[in-house]
Amino acid sequence: MEKYWSDLVKQLRPYEPGEQPWMDGVLKLNTNENPFGPSPKVLSAIEGQLGNQLRLYPPPNADLLKQAIADYYGLKDSQIFLGNGSDEILAHVFNGLLKKALPLLFPDITYSFYPVFCQLYDIDFEEIPLKDDLSIDLTDYEVPNGGIIFPNPNAPTGRLLAIGEIEYLLKANRHSVVVIDEAYIDFGGQSSIGLLTDNPNLIVTQTMSKSRSMAGMRIGFALGSADLIEGLERVKNSFNSYPLGHLQIAAGISAIEDSDHFKDTCQRVIHNRAKLAIDLEELGFSVVPSAGNFVLVRHFRASALKIYGQLKNNGILVRHFNKQRLDNFLRITVGTTEQNDQLVTALATILRS
Repeated sequence: MEKYWSDLVKQLRPYEPGEQPWMDGVLKLNTNENPFGPSPKVLSAIEGQLGNQLRLYPPPNADLLKQAIADYYGLKDSQIFLGNGSDEILAHVFNGLLKKALPLLFPDITYSFYPVFCQLYDIDFEEIPLKDDLSIDLTDYEVPNGGIIFPNPNAPTGRLLAIGEIEYLLKANRHSVVVIDEAYIDFGGQSSIGLLTDNPNLIVTQTMSKSRSMAGMRIGFALGSADLIEGLERVKNSFNSYPLGHLQIAAGISAIEDSDHFKDTCQRVIHNRAKLAIDLEELGFSVVPSAGNFVLVRHFRASALKIYGQLKNNGILVRHFNKQRLDNFLRITVGTTEQNDQLVTALATILRS
Protein backbone atom coordinates (compact mmCIF):
# COMPACT_ATOMS: atom_id res chain seq x y z
CA MET A 1 0.00 0.00 0.00
CA GLU A 2 3.04 2.29 -0.01
CA LYS A 3 2.00 3.55 -3.44
CA TYR A 4 -0.63 5.69 -1.69
CA TRP A 5 1.84 7.24 0.76
CA SER A 6 3.21 10.74 0.33
CA ASP A 7 6.90 11.17 -0.40
CA LEU A 8 7.36 12.43 3.18
CA VAL A 9 5.82 9.31 4.72
CA LYS A 10 8.03 7.05 2.61
CA GLN A 11 11.13 8.76 4.02
CA LEU A 12 10.12 8.74 7.70
CA ARG A 13 11.98 6.65 10.26
CA PRO A 14 9.45 6.60 13.12
CA TYR A 15 10.29 6.49 16.79
CA GLU A 16 10.24 3.02 18.34
CA PRO A 17 8.81 3.09 21.88
CA GLY A 18 9.88 0.63 24.53
CA GLU A 19 8.09 -2.68 24.69
CA GLN A 20 4.65 -2.54 26.35
CA PRO A 21 3.59 -6.13 27.04
CA TRP A 22 0.07 -6.68 28.30
CA MET A 23 0.57 -9.86 30.26
CA ASP A 24 0.92 -10.90 33.88
CA GLY A 25 4.25 -11.78 35.41
CA VAL A 26 6.45 -9.36 33.42
CA LEU A 27 8.68 -6.98 35.36
CA LYS A 28 8.73 -3.75 33.33
CA LEU A 29 11.87 -1.74 33.95
CA ASN A 30 12.21 -0.45 30.40
CA THR A 31 10.04 2.65 29.93
CA ASN A 32 10.73 4.78 33.03
CA GLU A 33 7.24 4.59 34.48
CA ASN A 34 6.95 5.46 38.15
CA PRO A 35 6.78 2.29 40.27
CA PHE A 36 4.51 4.05 42.75
CA GLY A 37 0.92 4.82 41.82
CA PRO A 38 -0.72 8.21 41.39
CA SER A 39 -2.22 10.15 44.27
CA PRO A 40 -5.48 8.72 45.64
CA LYS A 41 -6.88 12.21 45.08
CA VAL A 42 -6.19 11.77 41.37
CA LEU A 43 -8.17 8.54 41.29
CA SER A 44 -11.09 10.21 43.10
CA ALA A 45 -11.00 13.11 40.65
CA ILE A 46 -11.14 10.73 37.68
CA GLU A 47 -14.09 8.85 39.19
CA GLY A 48 -15.85 12.19 39.63
CA GLN A 49 -15.71 12.75 35.86
CA LEU A 50 -17.36 9.44 34.94
CA GLY A 51 -20.80 10.78 34.20
CA ASN A 52 -23.08 12.34 31.63
CA GLN A 53 -20.71 15.27 31.07
CA LEU A 54 -18.47 13.03 28.99
CA ARG A 55 -20.89 13.70 26.14
CA LEU A 56 -19.58 17.29 26.12
CA TYR A 57 -16.33 18.57 24.67
CA PRO A 58 -13.75 19.48 27.31
CA PRO A 59 -12.71 23.12 27.80
CA PRO A 60 -10.32 23.74 24.86
CA ASN A 61 -7.86 25.76 26.96
CA ALA A 62 -8.16 23.68 30.15
CA ASP A 63 -8.02 26.96 32.07
CA LEU A 64 -8.38 25.41 35.54
CA LEU A 65 -5.39 23.11 34.97
CA LYS A 66 -3.37 25.98 33.52
CA GLN A 67 -4.11 28.06 36.60
CA ALA A 68 -3.20 25.20 38.96
CA ILE A 69 0.19 24.77 37.27
CA ALA A 70 0.76 28.54 37.15
CA ASP A 71 -0.02 28.88 40.87
CA TYR A 72 2.27 25.97 41.74
CA TYR A 73 5.25 27.49 39.92
CA GLY A 74 4.51 31.15 40.64
CA LEU A 75 3.74 32.06 37.02
CA LYS A 76 0.83 33.52 35.06
CA ASP A 77 -1.59 31.26 33.22
CA SER A 78 -0.48 32.93 29.97
CA GLN A 79 2.91 31.26 30.53
CA ILE A 80 1.49 27.72 30.52
CA PHE A 81 0.89 25.53 27.48
CA LEU A 82 -0.87 22.16 27.76
CA GLY A 83 -0.87 19.09 25.55
CA ASN A 84 -1.53 15.38 25.24
CA GLY A 85 1.71 14.21 26.83
CA SER A 86 5.10 15.87 26.58
CA ASP A 87 5.76 14.28 23.17
CA GLU A 88 2.91 16.33 21.70
CA ILE A 89 4.24 19.40 23.51
CA LEU A 90 7.66 18.80 21.98
CA ALA A 91 6.17 18.25 18.52
CA HIS A 92 4.53 21.68 18.67
CA VAL A 93 7.76 23.22 20.01
CA PHE A 94 9.76 21.76 17.13
CA ASN A 95 7.23 22.84 14.52
CA GLY A 96 6.46 26.27 15.97
CA LEU A 97 9.72 27.49 17.50
CA LEU A 98 12.69 25.49 16.20
CA LYS A 99 12.30 25.44 12.41
CA LYS A 100 14.81 28.09 11.40
CA ALA A 101 17.41 28.76 8.70
CA LEU A 102 20.27 27.71 10.98
CA PRO A 103 20.48 24.14 12.33
CA LEU A 104 18.91 23.03 15.58
CA LEU A 105 21.48 21.69 18.05
CA PHE A 106 21.08 18.73 20.41
CA PRO A 107 23.33 15.97 21.80
CA ASP A 108 24.18 12.87 19.78
CA ILE A 109 22.99 10.76 22.71
CA THR A 110 19.63 12.04 23.89
CA TYR A 111 15.90 11.48 23.46
CA SER A 112 15.63 9.60 20.18
CA PHE A 113 12.38 11.36 19.23
CA TYR A 114 14.31 14.58 18.47
CA PRO A 115 15.67 13.54 15.05
CA VAL A 116 12.26 12.01 14.26
CA PHE A 117 10.57 15.37 14.79
CA CYS A 118 13.25 17.05 12.67
CA GLN A 119 12.57 14.68 9.81
CA LEU A 120 8.80 15.08 10.12
CA TYR A 121 8.96 18.88 10.08
CA ASP A 122 11.96 19.23 7.73
CA ILE A 123 14.20 20.87 10.33
CA ASP A 124 17.93 21.05 9.75
CA PHE A 125 19.79 19.77 12.81
CA GLU A 126 23.24 18.98 14.12
CA GLU A 127 24.00 16.35 16.74
CA ILE A 128 26.68 17.51 19.17
CA PRO A 129 28.80 14.63 20.56
CA LEU A 130 28.74 14.11 24.30
CA LYS A 131 32.06 13.94 26.09
CA ASP A 132 33.62 10.54 26.82
CA ASP A 133 31.92 10.49 30.24
CA LEU A 134 28.55 11.09 28.48
CA SER A 135 28.23 14.65 29.82
CA ILE A 136 27.29 17.74 27.81
CA ASP A 137 30.02 20.27 26.99
CA LEU A 138 28.19 23.58 26.83
CA THR A 139 31.02 25.30 24.96
CA ASP A 140 30.05 23.15 21.97
CA TYR A 141 26.79 25.11 21.79
CA GLU A 142 28.45 28.53 21.47
CA VAL A 143 28.02 28.54 17.70
CA PRO A 144 25.38 30.12 15.43
CA ASN A 145 22.24 27.99 15.63
CA GLY A 146 18.52 27.93 15.03
CA GLY A 147 17.77 26.67 18.54
CA ILE A 148 18.97 24.28 21.22
CA ILE A 149 17.16 21.43 22.94
CA PHE A 150 18.13 18.68 25.37
CA PRO A 151 16.69 16.96 28.42
CA ASN A 152 17.98 17.88 31.87
CA PRO A 153 18.80 15.43 33.27
CA ASN A 154 19.71 14.03 29.89
CA ALA A 155 18.13 10.80 28.74
CA PRO A 156 19.14 8.05 28.53
CA THR A 157 22.33 9.01 30.40
CA GLY A 158 20.73 10.54 33.50
CA ARG A 159 23.47 13.17 33.75
CA LEU A 160 22.38 16.51 35.19
CA LEU A 161 23.45 20.06 34.42
CA ALA A 162 23.39 22.50 37.35
CA ILE A 163 21.17 25.54 37.15
CA GLY A 164 24.20 27.81 36.78
CA GLU A 165 25.25 25.89 33.68
CA ILE A 166 21.79 26.32 32.14
CA GLU A 167 22.00 30.05 32.87
CA TYR A 168 25.40 30.18 31.16
CA LEU A 169 23.93 28.47 28.08
CA LEU A 170 21.06 30.95 27.92
CA LYS A 171 23.35 33.97 28.13
CA ALA A 172 25.48 32.55 25.31
CA ASN A 173 22.43 32.05 23.07
CA ARG A 174 20.27 35.14 23.49
CA HIS A 175 19.12 35.04 19.86
CA SER A 176 17.94 31.41 19.87
CA VAL A 177 15.14 29.53 21.56
CA VAL A 178 16.57 27.19 24.21
CA VAL A 179 14.35 24.27 25.23
CA ILE A 180 15.07 22.38 28.45
CA ASP A 181 13.15 19.10 28.47
CA GLU A 182 12.57 18.37 32.17
CA ALA A 183 10.77 15.03 32.06
CA TYR A 184 12.96 13.75 34.93
CA ILE A 185 13.92 16.91 36.82
CA ASP A 186 11.93 16.06 39.96
CA PHE A 187 14.13 13.05 40.78
CA GLY A 188 17.12 15.07 41.92
CA GLY A 189 17.63 18.25 39.91
CA GLN A 190 16.73 21.93 40.12
CA SER A 191 14.23 23.12 37.54
CA SER A 192 15.08 25.90 35.08
CA ILE A 193 11.64 27.41 35.61
CA GLY A 194 13.18 30.01 37.94
CA LEU A 195 15.19 31.35 34.98
CA LEU A 196 12.12 32.24 32.90
CA THR A 197 11.81 35.80 34.23
CA ASP A 198 15.18 36.92 32.85
CA ASN A 199 15.25 34.72 29.75
CA PRO A 200 12.42 35.29 27.25
CA ASN A 201 14.05 32.76 24.89
CA LEU A 202 13.65 29.85 27.36
CA ILE A 203 11.02 27.12 27.10
CA VAL A 204 10.79 24.43 29.80
CA THR A 205 8.79 21.28 29.07
CA GLN A 206 7.54 18.86 31.69
CA THR A 207 5.28 15.83 31.97
CA MET A 208 3.01 14.21 34.52
CA SER A 209 4.02 10.75 33.28
CA LYS A 210 7.08 10.31 35.52
CA SER A 211 7.18 12.06 38.88
CA ARG A 212 3.40 12.32 39.12
CA SER A 213 2.84 8.67 38.13
CA MET A 214 0.40 9.28 35.28
CA ALA A 215 2.00 7.91 32.11
CA GLY A 216 -1.40 6.45 31.26
CA MET A 217 -3.16 9.84 31.33
CA ARG A 218 -0.92 11.66 28.79
CA ILE A 219 -0.54 15.14 30.28
CA GLY A 220 2.35 17.38 29.28
CA PHE A 221 2.99 21.09 29.63
CA ALA A 222 5.41 23.81 28.64
CA LEU A 223 6.34 26.96 30.53
CA GLY A 224 7.79 30.10 28.99
CA SER A 225 7.21 33.73 28.13
CA ALA A 226 3.71 34.72 27.09
CA ASP A 227 5.01 35.44 23.57
CA LEU A 228 6.48 31.95 23.12
CA ILE A 229 3.40 30.31 24.61
CA GLU A 230 1.16 32.28 22.24
CA GLY A 231 3.15 30.85 19.34
CA LEU A 232 2.56 27.32 20.63
CA GLU A 233 -1.15 28.01 21.06
CA ARG A 234 -1.33 29.07 17.41
CA VAL A 235 0.22 25.75 16.37
CA LYS A 236 -2.04 23.73 18.69
CA ASN A 237 -5.19 25.41 17.44
CA SER A 238 -4.13 24.66 13.87
CA PHE A 239 -3.80 20.98 14.81
CA ASN A 240 -6.15 19.96 17.65
CA SER A 241 -8.07 22.41 19.82
CA TYR A 242 -9.03 19.73 22.38
CA PRO A 243 -5.83 17.87 23.35
CA LEU A 244 -6.93 17.16 26.93
CA GLY A 245 -10.16 15.45 27.95
CA HIS A 246 -12.25 15.89 31.08
CA LEU A 247 -10.48 13.04 32.88
CA GLN A 248 -7.01 14.38 32.07
CA ILE A 249 -7.84 17.88 33.25
CA ALA A 250 -9.33 16.68 36.54
CA ALA A 251 -6.45 14.27 37.16
CA GLY A 252 -3.85 16.93 36.38
CA ILE A 253 -5.34 19.45 38.79
CA SER A 254 -5.45 16.91 41.63
CA ALA A 255 -1.89 15.74 40.92
CA ILE A 256 -0.57 19.30 41.13
CA GLU A 257 -2.53 20.01 44.30
CA ASP A 258 -1.37 16.87 46.15
CA SER A 259 2.22 17.98 46.69
CA ASP A 260 2.70 15.66 49.69
CA HIS A 261 2.16 12.53 47.59
CA PHE A 262 4.36 13.93 44.84
CA LYS A 263 7.26 14.70 47.19
CA ASP A 264 6.97 11.34 48.96
CA THR A 265 7.08 9.24 45.79
CA CYS A 266 9.97 11.26 44.36
CA GLN A 267 12.01 10.69 47.52
CA ARG A 268 11.25 6.96 47.44
CA VAL A 269 12.48 6.74 43.85
CA ILE A 270 15.65 8.69 44.73
CA HIS A 271 16.32 6.37 47.68
CA ASN A 272 15.76 3.24 45.59
CA ARG A 273 17.97 4.59 42.79
CA ALA A 274 20.90 5.03 45.16
CA LYS A 275 20.51 1.49 46.54
CA LEU A 276 20.12 -0.01 43.05
CA ALA A 277 23.29 1.73 41.84
CA ILE A 278 25.28 0.26 44.73
CA ASP A 279 23.90 -3.23 44.10
CA LEU A 280 24.71 -3.03 40.39
CA GLU A 281 28.24 -1.81 41.04
CA GLU A 282 28.80 -4.79 43.32
CA LEU A 283 27.90 -7.03 40.36
CA GLY A 284 30.58 -5.40 38.20
CA PHE A 285 28.50 -2.75 36.44
CA SER A 286 29.66 0.81 35.94
CA VAL A 287 26.76 3.19 36.62
CA VAL A 288 26.52 6.61 35.01
CA PRO A 289 25.59 9.20 37.70
CA SER A 290 21.85 9.69 37.34
CA ALA A 291 19.33 12.30 38.44
CA GLY A 292 16.47 10.49 36.68
CA ASN A 293 14.26 7.57 37.66
CA PHE A 294 16.60 5.25 35.77
CA VAL A 295 20.25 4.27 35.58
CA LEU A 296 22.44 3.70 32.53
CA VAL A 297 24.88 0.86 33.11
CA ARG A 298 27.37 -1.42 31.40
CA HIS A 299 29.20 -4.48 32.63
CA PHE A 300 32.97 -4.74 32.60
CA ARG A 301 32.95 -8.06 30.70
CA ALA A 302 29.41 -9.17 29.77
CA SER A 303 27.63 -8.02 26.60
CA ALA A 304 24.71 -5.69 27.19
CA LEU A 305 22.71 -7.30 24.39
CA LYS A 306 23.26 -10.75 25.89
CA ILE A 307 22.20 -9.59 29.35
CA TYR A 308 19.14 -7.90 27.86
CA GLY A 309 18.10 -11.11 26.12
CA GLN A 310 18.62 -13.28 29.17
CA LEU A 311 16.67 -10.90 31.37
CA LYS A 312 13.84 -10.91 28.85
CA ASN A 313 13.81 -14.69 28.90
CA ASN A 314 13.35 -14.40 32.66
CA GLY A 315 10.40 -12.04 32.30
CA ILE A 316 12.33 -8.83 33.06
CA LEU A 317 12.36 -5.99 30.54
CA VAL A 318 15.06 -3.33 30.47
CA ARG A 319 16.03 -1.03 27.58
CA HIS A 320 18.81 -1.74 25.10
CA PHE A 321 19.64 0.81 22.38
CA ASN A 322 21.02 -0.36 19.06
CA LYS A 323 22.94 2.88 18.64
CA GLN A 324 26.62 3.69 18.33
CA ARG A 325 28.24 4.56 21.69
CA LEU A 326 25.20 3.13 23.52
CA ASP A 327 25.07 -0.45 22.27
CA ASN A 328 26.91 -1.91 25.25
CA PHE A 329 24.77 -0.07 27.81
CA LEU A 330 21.45 -0.94 29.41
CA ARG A 331 18.98 1.61 30.74
CA ILE A 332 17.16 0.32 33.78
CA THR A 333 14.11 1.98 35.31
CA VAL A 334 14.17 2.31 39.10
CA GLY A 335 11.49 0.08 40.58
CA THR A 336 10.16 -0.66 44.02
CA THR A 337 12.51 -2.28 46.52
CA GLU A 338 11.06 -5.69 45.67
CA GLN A 339 11.34 -5.12 41.92
CA ASN A 340 14.94 -3.96 42.20
CA ASP A 341 15.81 -6.98 44.34
CA GLN A 342 14.24 -9.28 41.74
CA LEU A 343 16.34 -7.64 39.02
CA VAL A 344 19.58 -7.83 40.99
CA THR A 345 18.99 -11.48 41.85
CA ALA A 346 18.36 -12.32 38.18
CA LEU A 347 21.47 -10.42 37.10
CA ALA A 348 23.62 -12.23 39.65
CA THR A 349 22.42 -15.57 38.29
CA ILE A 350 23.02 -14.52 34.68
CA LEU A 351 26.52 -13.25 35.37
CA ARG A 352 27.48 -16.48 37.14
CA SER A 353 26.44 -18.60 34.17
